[in-house]
Amino acid sequence: MSKKASTNRPIAVYDSGVGGLSVLRALLNELPNEDFIYLGDQAHVPYGERSLEALRELADGVTRFFIQQGAKIIVIACNTASAAALKYLRAKYPEQIFVGMEPAVKPAAEQTHSHKVGVLATPSTFHGELYASVVERFANGVEIFQSTCPGLVAQIEQGNLDGEETMRILHDALDPMLEADVDKIVLACTHFPFVIPQIEAIVAGRATVIDPAPAVARQTARVLAQKDMLSTATKPGRIHFYTSGNPKNLQAITHKLIGLKASIHQVAWDDGNLHHHLK
Repeated sequence: MSKKASTNRPIAVYDSGVGGLSVLRALLNELPNEDFIYLGDQAHVPYGERSLEALRELADGVTRFFIQQGAKIIVIACNTASAAALKYLRAKYPEQIFVGMEPAVKPAAEQTHSHKVGVLATPSTFHGELYASVVERFANGVEIFQSTCPGLVAQIEQGNLDGEETMRILHDALDPMLEADVDKIVLACTHFPFVIPQIEAIVAGRATVIDPAPAVARQTARVLAQKDMLSTATKPGRIHFYTSGNPKNLQAITHKLIGLKASIHQVAWDDGNLHHHLK
């Protein structure tokens, strides 16, 4: 493969559903001339309640699909899948480059004045080794307040960003944190940046919200630059969207959440592998 052919291969972005669109949006700002493949495994959303073994199997199947599509780097734009499978995938596919999500506890711990930090994440993220290790390394002397925001991922998947139920879930999570004098709120699920305006309305200036997506986009750009794999294209890249769920749903929500009018391809799971769904 020529140098140009290898550098102009696509960046793959993977999430359980629409949450990774918050990372894709940041990647498009950072790397506008790259080609992208986005896959939302909506047949299995939400990931937050699934076992470690199940999450690894799903991430493995998605990785094989991306390798077949010629991805030069795979961005696991899902905190739950990163926590469960990133280490496993790097060991299993040593030739493949991965970038994952890490809960942004470090910047929160460095910036807090009250020494109290709130973290919003799914149960699987909180139970994983990755979260435990980040807290152990960076949260010394900082009190962490956690909420799993039950039902919030489902509301965002449906595009209900400011409905009554979404606001109730957010108040249940945030009100006790604010009462405890939390001044930094870490979004450790890629779905949650889509409700930053609603979170900020509740927080009313008492705490700062930390969205990890821009940092992940910068890290992806850094890794590609280090490996001399940045695209040589001079015009905006193309994006191919895939879902294991309903393409019409992903199409509508992609337009609503990040303003892109996309045609969505359907893929289907078959015995642990993903295949194009041909009608």
